[in-house]
Amino acid sequence: MFKGWSLCFLLTLSVAARAETWPAEQWSTGPTLGGSTLQALETYAFPLRDDTSRKGIRTDALLVIRDGQLVYERYAAPTTANTPHLTWSISKSLMATVLGVAYGEGLFKLQDPALKFYPALADHPRMTMADLLHWASGLDWQEDYEYAPLKSSVVAMLYTRGHSDMAAFTADHDTYAEPGLAFRYSSGDSNLLSAALKSIVGSARYADYPWTALFEPLGIRHVTWEADASGTFVASSYAYLTARDLARVGLLMARNGRWGDRQLLPKEWVAFNREPFAGYKAHQDATVPGGHWWLNRAVDGAASPWPDAPADTFAALGHWGQAMYVIPGEKLVIVRFADDRDGSYDHNTLLKLVRHAVAGQVQP
Repeated sequence: MFKGWSLCFLLTLSVAARAETWPAEQWSTGPTLGGSTLQALETYAFPLRDDTSRKGIRTDALLVIRDGQLVYERYAAPTTANTPHLTWSISKSLMATVLGVAYGEGLFKLQDPALKFYPALADHPRMTMADLLHWASGLDWQEDYEYAPLKSSVVAMLYTRGHSDMAAFTADHDTYAEPGLAFRYSSGDSNLLSAALKSIVGSARYADYPWTALFEPLGIRHVTWEADASGTFVASSYAYLTARDLARVGLLMARNGRWGDRQLLPKEWVAFNREPFAGYKAHQDATVPGGHWWLNRAVDGAASPWPDAPADTFAALGHWGQAMYVIPGEKLVIVRFADDRDGSYDHNTLLKLVRHAVAGQVQP
């Protein structure tokens, strides 16, 4: 009797020891970061700002989740914990996550022709959903920004002749390669996926689908996702979330698509997101594309992009320094909002400093 009770007690303790922490309405907090390693991190991430020059590293928010608990959080005015921040191209990874829910509902397959869901691609019948997710549509797209506006496809799409119907503007581009053969980063590909989602889930569900499929199950309360004049979400650029809410998406991905006892994303979908695009030809210091996420993987003979981070690190990245890094093996999710304008911010440096600070965690 006593032995059986002891074994039951020990098993209960063992289960409790393995229990996972999930955020409720608020994140629970764990041991906070401190000491010299934290000082080094903050010196890098939050230098004195000169708001007149717009130069240097300009972090608006930095948040670290370890094993489902908030262990570090800092903001620079006017951003606060309650500020939905423009995520720019992190929106692309959010759209991939929303699509993953639809994939789990059996509404499409990766090898389905994109034309099946977006008829404006009639001139590109061999393009698949996987090709779009790999930024390998083969469309002749120029992803230049404010430094080269006259030849930029994305500037034209967001602000001038393409802004009213961004997917149609993208579909009207000529091809430069067969779909699925070559990587060319394209905000247009992401908006084609958004337009395809409208047919995948049906127009009646589309306007609420990111909320009912993803945001509400994760407990995300403060999100805005702008649409163009055709009613299509601007999946390339225009999702706004708080740092705390975005971290929920990171935790979902860190735990292979599971949220509590619900497998919200199929494991094979998360594996696809985290697998390098087979057609990618690596070059020095270039982040490796997965399925609308960015990977810290060594491919094609090139070193991993972030040598001071583990190989399983992957990220959602956006213009002017927006970033969400996920390190599953170390149970870390890191969210950074920013207003970097001069290219001085370095992903590897921040990842190294955060990891050192977490390793030196000393304050209860």
